[in-house]
Amino acid sequence: MKKPLATLGTFILAVGLATGMSAAAPPPAAAAPYCGITWGSTAKSVSTMSSAQVTRVRTGRHECYDRLVVDLNYKVKGYATRYGSIQEVGTGTHIPMIGRDLSITVYANAYTSTGRPTYNPSNWDSVANVAGYSTFRQVAYGGSFEGHTVFGIGNRAQLPYRVMILDGPGSGSRLVVDVAHRW
Repeated sequence: MKKPLATLGTFILAVGLATGMSAAAPPPAAAAPYCGITWGSTAKSVSTMSSAQVTRVRTGRHECYDRLVVDLNYKVKGYATRYGSIQEVGTGTHIPMIGRDLSITVYANAYTSTGRPTYNPSNWDSVANVAGYSTFRQVAYGGSFEGHTVFGIGNRAQLPYRVMILDGPGSGSRLVVDVAHRW
């Protein structure tokens, strides 16, 4: 007499469970990234110099990140960003920051060809009010020398960030640095 198929299936399941096989559902998929952000926290750069000049710095708060915008009067072409010590350009003097240091070098001057400043904040240690921001703790200016203008962002932690160059307004451009609120 043949065994019913249901009994054979029960036998195979029992042997499988006894040998370590699982009848459980497949593992869940990895959680979606925070706000869809897939940026990293490694250094980013484009090493092209320009004749652009820094004219203004501003910040903004967004739902998923804090933003720094460096306005320039012409097209900016290059930058270098990294987590690590921020140094005054030309002297190498360390700039103490509140939080985790994110160094930003814009490959553009903050002065004209005759030496007149195009950007000169009254307080180099705090060029933007970031009170109440989720990530930013401080934004500082490190000076401008030989086509390199330095800024520093003190962040709550070493968080993912992205860098973009945007055109406009007019013949100008903007260097944008977004730092995520969390991983």
